[in-house]
Amino acid sequence: MAPTLVTLSHTLTVLAAAYAVAEPKPNGLVPEHPLITPSPTLQGDVTRTVKHRRGILDDLKGNVNSVLSGLGSNIPSYVASGVPNFFQGFPAGEDVRQSLGLDDSQISALPTSVLNIPSYGNWTDQGWNLRFRGNVYRQPNIEREKLDELANVFLIDTSVEELPPDQAAQARNLTASIFVLQQDNENVTFSLRPAPTAGASGEQGGGGAVTPNGGSQKIDFPNPTTTQGDFDDFVLIQSNGLTAGNSTSDIQRLNVYAEEANISNAERSYVGNATSYLVPPTGLTIISDIDDILRITKIYQPKEGLLNSFARPFVQWKNMPDIYANWSRSIPDFHFHYLTTTPEQVTRNYMDFIYKTYPGGSFDTRPLNFSDVEATLSIRKYLLVKIFETFPERKFILVADTSNSDVMKAYPQMVTEFPAQVQCIFLRNTSATDDGDRFPYDTSGFKDLDRNSYMFFKVPDDLTNLDIQNGQCLNASVQQNLTFGWQGLPFGINLGEGAGSRSSIVNLWLGSLVLGVMVAVLL
Repeated sequence: MAPTLVTLSHTLTVLAAAYAVAEPKPNGLVPEHPLITPSPTLQGDVTRTVKHRRGILDDLKGNVNSVLSGLGSNIPSYVASGVPNFFQGFPAGEDVRQSLGLDDSQISALPTSVLNIPSYGNWTDQGWNLRFRGNVYRQPNIEREKLDELANVFLIDTSVEELPPDQAAQARNLTASIFVLQQDNENVTFSLRPAPTAGASGEQGGGGAVTPNGGSQKIDFPNPTTTQGDFDDFVLIQSNGLTAGNSTSDIQRLNVYAEEANISNAERSYVGNATSYLVPPTGLTIISDIDDILRITKIYQPKEGLLNSFARPFVQWKNMPDIYANWSRSIPDFHFHYLTTTPEQVTRNYMDFIYKTYPGGSFDTRPLNFSDVEATLSIRKYLLVKIFETFPERKFILVADTSNSDVMKAYPQMVTEFPAQVQCIFLRNTSATDDGDRFPYDTSGFKDLDRNSYMFFKVPDDLTNLDIQNGQCLNASVQQNLTFGWQGLPFGINLGEGAGSRSSIVNLWLGSLVLGVMVAVLL
């Protein structure tokens, strides 16, 4: 039976993904950024282990290597979908416990820590409703040799021993943050304080927010942590000097400190901190992806993506910080929200990078209960819907890049499902600006959208001078060249009704020719 356009496109996508894996490009090794909240380190005594340990290292190595195995049925769907393989298959707490051979007494001797994620709050009839989001865990002290062995799983054609000392330290710290023991059924208490600063936006205080005159209080989170150690819920907070959301357009910043439990008040200390934002019902919010739009990641080149995520310091993409700083200065009460589908265990570096380089803002990350491939590909839409429904009267600017298929699907869907709320969509065309990106991308979702409501751009300067506050989303000097089908296929092939004057039959024939050539080359 002759291949259909759909099956052909899917096959070409998989082949292109495999081809992208085959040709990584080296990148220079550069110094490491410090962390906003320090990751686990090697300080302290190594936690003793017993002889019989489950083979979690082999399991994790299999998850990573399965993506790099070349052509065949074991190429996971998330490779062809632009989701980096190294963000999959992280071990859960029980897996870590068994792997390290820890008993209950050893675990109970470890200190409890909290990953506290910067969040947002909305105004309700009862007052401010603040979202608390994070994870409670204990960090075992893994011996250096074992930690290097675990870290090497995430590196291709190199090892921790071959990295410069600062990058080796970052790889170990990030690996240690993955191999933690999540704590279920834990109760968390928070202290709230006015936040004087947040982010590097070019304006005093950072970000499009203000320091409130009050708000100090303690909050007992109403629910214990989940089996994965997560907590995530909205809690009504007292005003205590905060300005009511129905009488101001200001976004108010609060520092949120998680407190150490089960000790007296006199000895109580903070074990996790974040800055959260009280956002009024109306106004403008930007929801921005991070990888390959705010920083150079190259998730479409796994070797580079791994080094850029686990060892190298984060590096901004061109002059994108200038664009965001200008928006922060020029647009009143602009709420910045950063959404990444990276698992929460490895997001400290992301938060540190954003707060040093971009306007301060709230975050969404992938919670631990979204761990399999299907959940990974749906988490962005889930988080988008959550914030849209939380602020039904606000308008949103959506920013990302074309290398993630979940973006290419979810962003147009948000226009259809929330037509009055999406102000603009901006997508960096990574395949047009980086020849290392050989992932095709599907523009069919944009076919029925207003052509002035979105823009595919190549460099940050394409966004300069756009009046996004009043809905100007398209720079007329930036060619769009959309075919409303699969684009960025090898050899310049684009599919869809806008792919030139060729008929669909000719396009199908050309696609089949590309398929044959690629099979001949790759096999």
